[in-house]
Amino acid sequence: MSQDLYDILGVSRDADADAIKKAYRRLARQHHPDVNPDPASKEKFGEVSRAYEVLSDPQKRAAYDRGGDPFGGAAGGGFGQGAGFSFTDIMDAFFGGGAAAQGRGPRSRVRRGQDALIRVDVDLAEAAFGVARELKVDTAVVCSTCSGSGASPGSEPVPCETCRGVGEVAHVQRSFLGEVRTLRPCAACRGFGSIIPDPCRECSGDGRVRSRRTLTVKIPAGVDNGTRVQLTEQGEVGPGGGPAGDLYVEVNVVAHETFTRRGDDLHCTVTVPMTAAALGTTLTLPTLEADVATGEDPELVTSFELEIEPGTQSGSERVLRGRGVPGLRGGRGDLVVHVVVETPGRLDARQEELLRELAAIRQEEQPTGQVRAAQKSVFGRLRDAFNQQH
Repeated sequence: MSQDLYDILGVSRDADADAIKKAYRRLARQHHPDVNPDPASKEKFGEVSRAYEVLSDPQKRAAYDRGGDPFGGAAGGGFGQGAGFSFTDIMDAFFGGGAAAQGRGPRSRVRRGQDALIRVDVDLAEAAFGVARELKVDTAVVCSTCSGSGASPGSEPVPCETCRGVGEVAHVQRSFLGEVRTLRPCAACRGFGSIIPDPCRECSGDGRVRSRRTLTVKIPAGVDNGTRVQLTEQGEVGPGGGPAGDLYVEVNVVAHETFTRRGDDLHCTVTVPMTAAALGTTLTLPTLEADVATGEDPELVTSFELEIEPGTQSGSERVLRGRGVPGLRGGRGDLVVHVVVETPGRLDARQEELLRELAAIRQEEQPTGQVRAAQKSVFGRLRDAFNQQH
């Protein structure tokens, strides 16, 4: 190479390393073959790269300044042949440099633990009005022997000799662009940058052990099946004694004998005899509060009077406002009572005689019946209304 390397980069002979790198970045972006396919630019890019290889290396630069051959007779090779600049230098020129060459550094042994999930069965009343439960949880906790460090008492981790504590090692591979250098986690220390020569026998160097503990969870009023209650930092302790994750308690509501929940409303069915439906009656029915009543709260309503009016038909409903399930955001649903009228299946002679007499009085010995079209769905009624308009 006959041209002066400093002139190729356009810097003075006393330029510092930053000025040389800045000049190389500018020229590399200008003459890189992917940016400028002109053959002259490609040749210029090779010259710039070789000049930067020498002037960015203090030893090669000193040899060049003394008049020596920094390439050791291999200067005749083209771009990528004999040129010892790395692919990271090219990436440095285009993207501002530093990130690829510096790597990520050693990763910490201390990491956040995983979240944990536990399912708990509760009664409908407990889900409606809330309950506190004691749970036994088997999770990872900080090792009491090493306090999470992973090293036996009296010892400590030492820097990794393979990666010299940086947690990464460089792998060099030659390509048409020159030497491609990539950084990979050190296999000796698994990227931690240090090795524990004497691991704790209790936790085998992990800094945590499995343990069963008891905690209290407060399930708020109004939860439904599948609701999850979050307990912050009550989950798994992380490796190296890291902060614990969260514990999620998933609620499973057990089916109730009397009530069925639909949203915040409660539904139940009451069956009354045909005579009671015809003549009317009053029934005493329990509320959901009866399941949690202890006698300590005299104002707790554990039952209510349901009026069955004369002539009540099977399938009718009675709605009691505010007797349903409390909502998580306030308010309370309703209690819907579905009435089913029971027709007697077997009659003795006297009962049959009385019913036939009643039928004669009501002129119902030979009823014709009322035939009606099947009730259409909401979408069917909307379709008919649309067709009538068109």
